[in-house]
Amino acid sequence: MATLADLPDSVLLEIFSYLPVRDRIRISRVCHGWKRLVDDRWLWRHVDLTLYTMRPKVMWHLLRRYMASRLHSLRMGGYLFSGSQAPQLSPALMRALGQKCPNLKRLCLHVADLSMVPITSLPCTLRTLELHSCEISMAWLLKEQDPTVLPLLECIVLDRVPAFRDEHLQGLTRFRALRSLVLGGTYRVTETGLDAGLQELSYLQRLEVLGCTLSADSTLLAISRHLRDVRKIRLTVRGLSAPGLSVLEGMPALESLCLLGPLITPEMPSPAEILSSCLAMPKLRVLELQGLGWEGQEAERILCRGLPHCMVIVRACPKESMDWWM
Repeated sequence: MATLADLPDSVLLEIFSYLPVRDRIRISRVCHGWKRLVDDRWLWRHVDLTLYTMRPKVMWHLLRRYMASRLHSLRMGGYLFSGSQAPQLSPALMRALGQKCPNLKRLCLHVADLSMVPITSLPCTLRTLELHSCEISMAWLLKEQDPTVLPLLECIVLDRVPAFRDEHLQGLTRFRALRSLVLGGTYRVTETGLDAGLQELSYLQRLEVLGCTLSADSTLLAISRHLRDVRKIRLTVRGLSAPGLSVLEGMPALESLCLLGPLITPEMPSPAEILSSCLAMPKLRVLELQGLGWEGQEAERILCRGLPHCMVIVRACPKESMDWWM
Protein backbone atom coordinates (compact mmCIF):
# COMPACT_ATOMS: atom_id res chain seq x y z
CA MET A 1 0.00 0.00 0.00
CA ALA A 2 1.31 3.45 -0.94
CA THR A 3 2.18 5.85 1.89
CA LEU A 4 2.76 9.58 2.04
CA ALA A 5 6.45 8.92 1.57
CA ASP A 6 5.69 7.42 -1.85
CA LEU A 7 3.96 10.56 -3.15
CA PRO A 8 5.95 12.88 -5.41
CA ASP A 9 6.98 16.26 -4.01
CA SER A 10 4.56 18.11 -6.29
CA VAL A 11 1.59 16.22 -4.81
CA LEU A 12 2.76 16.72 -1.24
CA LEU A 13 3.20 20.45 -1.86
CA GLU A 14 -0.35 20.65 -3.19
CA ILE A 15 -1.62 18.89 -0.05
CA PHE A 16 0.43 21.11 2.28
CA SER A 17 -0.90 24.24 0.57
CA TYR A 18 -4.35 23.54 2.07
CA LEU A 19 -2.98 23.49 5.61
CA PRO A 20 -3.20 26.55 7.87
CA VAL A 21 0.13 28.30 8.42
CA ARG A 22 0.53 26.95 11.96
CA ASP A 23 0.14 23.36 10.76
CA ARG A 24 2.60 23.89 7.92
CA ILE A 25 5.25 24.89 10.42
CA ARG A 26 4.40 21.94 12.67
CA ILE A 27 4.75 19.34 9.92
CA SER A 28 8.20 20.71 9.08
CA ARG A 29 9.35 18.95 12.27
CA VAL A 30 8.23 15.51 11.06
CA CYS A 31 11.30 14.76 8.98
CA HIS A 32 14.02 16.39 6.89
CA GLY A 33 12.10 15.73 3.68
CA TRP A 34 9.00 17.57 4.89
CA LYS A 35 11.12 20.39 6.29
CA ARG A 36 12.62 20.81 2.84
CA LEU A 37 9.12 20.94 1.30
CA VAL A 38 7.83 23.45 3.86
CA ASP A 39 10.76 25.68 2.92
CA ASP A 40 9.76 25.54 -0.75
CA ARG A 41 9.04 28.97 -2.24
CA TRP A 42 5.87 27.72 -3.97
CA LEU A 43 4.18 26.91 -0.64
CA TRP A 44 4.44 30.50 0.61
CA ARG A 45 3.10 32.40 -2.37
CA HIS A 46 -0.36 32.81 -0.76
CA VAL A 47 -0.66 33.12 3.02
CA ASP A 48 -3.80 33.48 5.15
CA LEU A 49 -3.22 34.64 8.73
CA THR A 50 -6.80 35.65 9.53
CA LEU A 51 -7.32 32.48 11.57
CA TYR A 52 -4.94 33.58 14.29
CA THR A 53 -4.50 36.26 16.91
CA MET A 54 -0.80 36.47 16.25
CA ARG A 55 1.78 38.20 18.40
CA PRO A 56 4.01 40.67 16.55
CA LYS A 57 7.07 38.54 17.37
CA VAL A 58 5.57 35.56 15.54
CA MET A 59 4.57 37.69 12.57
CA TRP A 60 8.08 39.08 12.24
CA HIS A 61 9.47 35.52 12.39
CA LEU A 62 7.17 34.37 9.58
CA LEU A 63 8.13 37.38 7.52
CA ARG A 64 11.86 36.76 7.85
CA ARG A 65 11.88 32.95 7.84
CA TYR A 66 9.23 31.89 5.37
CA MET A 67 7.55 34.63 3.35
CA ALA A 68 9.97 37.35 2.20
CA SER A 69 10.42 37.38 -1.59
CA ARG A 70 8.19 34.31 -2.01
CA LEU A 71 5.00 36.07 -0.96
CA HIS A 72 2.44 37.08 -3.62
CA SER A 73 -0.75 37.52 -1.57
CA LEU A 74 -1.38 37.96 2.15
CA ARG A 75 -4.52 37.98 4.28
CA MET A 76 -4.18 39.42 7.79
CA GLY A 77 -6.46 40.19 10.71
CA GLY A 78 -6.01 43.28 12.83
CA TYR A 79 -8.07 42.25 15.92
CA LEU A 80 -9.99 45.53 16.06
CA PHE A 81 -12.60 44.08 18.43
CA SER A 82 -10.24 41.96 20.55
CA GLY A 83 -9.48 44.54 23.25
CA SER A 84 -6.73 47.03 23.87
CA GLN A 85 -4.16 44.34 24.70
CA ALA A 86 -4.52 42.60 21.34
CA PRO A 87 -1.67 43.04 18.84
CA GLN A 88 -2.29 45.70 16.23
CA LEU A 89 -0.90 46.25 12.75
CA SER A 90 1.88 48.82 12.82
CA PRO A 91 3.48 51.15 10.25
CA ALA A 92 6.80 49.34 10.83
CA LEU A 93 5.25 45.98 9.86
CA MET A 94 3.65 47.46 6.74
CA ARG A 95 6.97 49.01 5.69
CA ALA A 96 8.76 45.71 6.30
CA LEU A 97 6.28 43.94 4.04
CA GLY A 98 7.18 46.36 1.28
CA GLN A 99 10.93 45.98 1.83
CA LYS A 100 11.12 42.21 2.34
CA CYS A 101 8.31 41.09 0.00
CA PRO A 102 9.02 42.69 -3.39
CA ASN A 103 6.59 40.34 -5.13
CA LEU A 104 3.59 41.07 -2.89
CA LYS A 105 0.68 41.94 -5.19
CA ARG A 106 -2.42 41.44 -3.03
CA LEU A 107 -3.03 42.51 0.56
CA CYS A 108 -6.31 41.77 2.38
CA LEU A 109 -6.77 43.30 5.83
CA HIS A 110 -9.65 42.20 8.08
CA VAL A 111 -11.03 43.92 11.20
CA ALA A 112 -7.96 46.15 11.46
CA ASP A 113 -7.43 49.53 13.09
CA LEU A 114 -5.38 51.40 10.49
CA SER A 115 -6.07 54.86 11.86
CA MET A 116 -2.43 55.22 12.92
CA VAL A 117 -1.01 53.51 9.84
CA PRO A 118 -0.26 55.98 7.02
CA ILE A 119 -1.14 54.80 3.54
CA THR A 120 2.41 55.66 2.51
CA SER A 121 3.65 52.70 4.60
CA LEU A 122 1.81 50.13 2.47
CA PRO A 123 3.91 48.11 -0.02
CA CYS A 124 4.24 50.03 -3.28
CA THR A 125 4.05 46.78 -5.28
CA LEU A 126 0.37 46.19 -4.45
CA ARG A 127 -2.06 45.67 -7.32
CA THR A 128 -5.02 44.70 -5.10
CA LEU A 129 -5.91 46.15 -1.70
CA GLU A 130 -8.88 44.78 0.25
CA LEU A 131 -10.14 46.38 3.46
CA HIS A 132 -12.81 44.41 5.34
CA SER A 133 -14.36 46.00 8.46
CA CYS A 134 -11.35 48.26 8.92
CA GLU A 135 -10.92 51.65 10.51
CA ILE A 136 -8.85 54.06 8.41
CA SER A 137 -7.56 57.56 8.93
CA MET A 138 -9.68 60.33 7.43
CA ALA A 139 -6.60 61.39 5.43
CA TRP A 140 -6.02 57.97 3.86
CA LEU A 141 -7.85 58.45 0.57
CA LEU A 142 -8.16 62.20 0.22
CA LYS A 143 -7.38 63.67 -3.18
CA GLU A 144 -4.75 66.03 -1.78
CA GLN A 145 -2.48 63.18 -0.65
CA ASP A 146 0.70 62.11 -2.47
CA PRO A 147 -0.36 60.86 -5.95
CA THR A 148 2.73 58.61 -6.20
CA VAL A 149 1.49 56.27 -3.43
CA LEU A 150 0.57 52.74 -4.65
CA PRO A 151 1.32 53.49 -8.30
CA LEU A 152 0.41 49.96 -9.47
CA LEU A 153 -2.90 49.63 -7.61
CA GLU A 154 -5.53 48.22 -10.01
CA CYS A 155 -8.24 47.00 -7.62
CA ILE A 156 -9.52 48.26 -4.28
CA VAL A 157 -12.20 46.58 -2.16
CA LEU A 158 -13.84 48.67 0.56
CA ASP A 159 -16.07 46.37 2.58
CA ARG A 160 -17.74 47.96 5.61
CA VAL A 161 -15.18 50.71 6.08
CA PRO A 162 -17.18 53.19 8.20
CA ALA A 163 -14.96 56.22 7.55
CA PHE A 164 -15.28 55.99 3.75
CA ARG A 165 -17.38 58.82 2.35
CA ASP A 166 -17.93 60.97 -0.75
CA GLU A 167 -14.64 62.86 -0.61
CA HIS A 168 -12.73 59.59 -0.33
CA LEU A 169 -14.45 58.28 -3.45
CA GLN A 170 -13.26 61.31 -5.40
CA GLY A 171 -9.81 60.86 -3.85
CA LEU A 172 -9.45 57.46 -5.53
CA THR A 173 -8.46 59.34 -8.69
CA ARG A 174 -4.95 59.55 -7.26
CA PHE A 175 -4.54 55.85 -8.14
CA ARG A 176 -4.10 56.22 -11.89
CA ALA A 177 -3.82 52.46 -12.51
CA LEU A 178 -7.15 51.76 -10.76
CA ARG A 179 -9.57 49.79 -12.93
CA SER A 180 -11.69 47.83 -10.44
CA LEU A 181 -13.67 49.18 -7.46
CA VAL A 182 -15.84 47.29 -4.97
CA LEU A 183 -17.98 49.21 -2.47
CA GLY A 184 -19.68 47.09 0.18
CA GLY A 185 -21.73 48.55 3.00
CA THR A 186 -20.21 52.01 2.52
CA TYR A 187 -23.25 53.75 3.96
CA ARG A 188 -21.71 57.25 4.03
CA VAL A 189 -21.50 57.44 0.23
CA THR A 190 -24.43 59.44 -1.15
CA GLU A 191 -26.02 59.42 -4.58
CA THR A 192 -24.56 62.86 -5.30
CA GLY A 193 -21.14 61.72 -4.13
CA LEU A 194 -21.26 58.57 -6.26
CA ASP A 195 -22.17 60.58 -9.36
CA ALA A 196 -19.35 63.09 -8.75
CA GLY A 197 -16.87 60.33 -7.96
CA LEU A 198 -17.63 58.23 -11.03
CA GLN A 199 -17.31 61.31 -13.20
CA GLU A 200 -13.65 61.45 -12.17
CA LEU A 201 -13.21 57.66 -12.29
CA SER A 202 -14.45 57.33 -15.85
CA TYR A 203 -11.68 54.83 -16.66
CA LEU A 204 -13.06 52.10 -14.32
CA GLN A 205 -13.72 48.76 -16.02
CA ARG A 206 -15.35 46.95 -13.09
CA LEU A 207 -17.69 48.34 -10.44
CA GLU A 208 -19.50 46.52 -7.64
CA VAL A 209 -21.91 48.32 -5.30
CA LEU A 210 -23.22 45.92 -2.65
CA GLY A 211 -25.29 46.41 0.45
CA CYS A 212 -25.08 50.21 0.36
CA THR A 213 -27.87 52.72 1.02
CA LEU A 214 -27.79 53.81 -2.63
CA SER A 215 -30.67 52.78 -4.87
CA ALA A 216 -29.83 50.60 -7.85
CA ASP A 217 -31.50 53.07 -10.22
CA SER A 218 -29.32 55.99 -9.12
CA THR A 219 -26.21 53.81 -9.26
CA LEU A 220 -26.95 52.63 -12.80
CA LEU A 221 -27.71 56.18 -13.91
CA ALA A 222 -24.32 57.36 -12.65
CA ILE A 223 -22.63 54.41 -14.35
CA SER A 224 -24.34 55.06 -17.68
CA ARG A 225 -23.38 58.73 -17.57
CA HIS A 226 -19.71 58.34 -16.67
CA LEU A 227 -18.41 54.76 -17.08
CA ARG A 228 -18.79 54.17 -20.79
CA ASP A 229 -15.89 51.67 -20.81
CA VAL A 230 -17.12 49.58 -17.87
CA ARG A 231 -17.03 45.84 -18.57
CA LYS A 232 -18.45 44.34 -15.38
CA ILE A 233 -21.23 45.61 -13.10
CA ARG A 234 -22.38 43.89 -9.92
CA LEU A 235 -24.95 45.44 -7.59
CA THR A 236 -27.83 44.74 -5.24
CA VAL A 237 -31.32 45.25 -6.66
CA ARG A 238 -32.58 47.56 -3.91
CA GLY A 239 -34.55 50.27 -5.68
CA LEU A 240 -34.18 48.74 -9.14
CA SER A 241 -36.88 49.41 -11.76
CA ALA A 242 -37.27 48.64 -15.44
CA PRO A 243 -36.55 52.26 -16.48
CA GLY A 244 -33.50 52.23 -14.20
CA LEU A 245 -32.12 49.10 -15.85
CA SER A 246 -32.82 50.43 -19.33
CA VAL A 247 -30.16 53.17 -18.95
CA LEU A 248 -27.58 50.45 -19.58
CA GLU A 249 -28.94 49.79 -23.04
CA GLY A 250 -26.34 50.57 -25.65
CA MET A 251 -23.41 50.45 -23.20
CA PRO A 252 -20.61 49.71 -25.67
CA ALA A 253 -18.24 47.62 -23.51
CA LEU A 254 -20.46 45.96 -20.89
CA GLU A 255 -19.75 42.21 -20.86
CA SER A 256 -21.01 41.02 -17.47
CA LEU A 257 -24.02 42.11 -15.40
CA CYS A 258 -24.82 40.64 -11.98
CA LEU A 259 -27.95 41.57 -10.00
CA LEU A 260 -28.20 40.40 -6.40
CA GLY A 261 -31.32 40.07 -4.24
CA PRO A 262 -33.29 39.26 -2.25
CA LEU A 263 -34.89 42.70 -1.79
CA ILE A 264 -37.47 42.41 -4.59
CA THR A 265 -39.93 45.30 -4.74
CA PRO A 266 -43.01 45.83 -6.93
CA GLU A 267 -40.85 48.03 -9.19
CA MET A 268 -38.40 45.17 -9.80
CA PRO A 269 -38.12 44.48 -13.56
CA SER A 270 -39.88 41.38 -14.79
CA PRO A 271 -37.89 38.68 -16.61
CA ALA A 272 -39.25 40.00 -19.93
CA GLU A 273 -38.09 43.53 -19.11
CA ILE A 274 -34.65 42.30 -18.09
CA LEU A 275 -34.47 40.33 -21.34
CA SER A 276 -35.42 43.39 -23.38
CA SER A 277 -32.71 45.54 -21.79
CA CYS A 278 -30.05 42.84 -22.10
CA LEU A 279 -30.75 42.40 -25.80
CA ALA A 280 -29.85 46.07 -26.22
CA MET A 281 -26.41 45.57 -24.62
CA PRO A 282 -24.26 44.66 -27.64
CA LYS A 283 -21.27 43.11 -25.81
CA LEU A 284 -23.12 41.37 -22.97
CA ARG A 285 -21.93 37.78 -22.53
CA VAL A 286 -22.72 36.99 -18.86
CA LEU A 287 -25.97 37.68 -16.99
CA GLU A 288 -26.04 36.55 -13.37
CA LEU A 289 -29.07 36.80 -11.08
CA GLN A 290 -28.55 35.83 -7.44
CA GLY A 291 -31.06 35.53 -4.66
CA LEU A 292 -34.11 36.57 -6.66
CA GLY A 293 -35.83 33.22 -6.15
CA TRP A 294 -36.00 32.58 -9.89
CA GLU A 295 -33.84 29.46 -10.03
CA GLY A 296 -35.71 26.63 -11.74
CA GLN A 297 -38.67 28.89 -12.48
CA GLU A 298 -40.19 30.11 -15.74
CA ALA A 299 -38.16 33.32 -15.38
CA GLU A 300 -34.94 31.38 -15.79
CA ARG A 301 -36.24 29.61 -18.90
CA ILE A 302 -37.33 32.92 -20.46
CA LEU A 303 -33.89 34.44 -20.00
CA CYS A 304 -31.98 31.37 -21.16
CA ARG A 305 -34.07 31.06 -24.33
CA GLY A 306 -33.99 34.77 -25.07
CA LEU A 307 -30.24 35.22 -24.59
CA PRO A 308 -28.63 32.28 -26.45
CA HIS A 309 -25.40 34.25 -26.90
CA CYS A 310 -25.05 34.81 -23.12
CA MET A 311 -24.12 32.64 -20.18
CA VAL A 312 -27.20 33.04 -17.96
CA ILE A 313 -26.64 32.10 -14.31
CA VAL A 314 -29.65 32.05 -11.97
CA ARG A 315 -28.96 30.88 -8.44
CA ALA A 316 -29.52 31.46 -4.75
CA CYS A 317 -27.24 33.83 -2.86
CA PRO A 318 -24.11 32.14 -1.48
CA LYS A 319 -24.04 32.09 2.33
CA GLU A 320 -21.07 34.45 2.53
CA SER A 321 -23.08 37.10 0.68
CA MET A 322 -26.23 36.97 2.79
CA ASP A 323 -25.03 39.51 5.35
CA TRP A 324 -25.37 42.28 2.75
CA TRP A 325 -29.12 42.23 3.30
CA MET A 326 -29.36 41.64 7.06
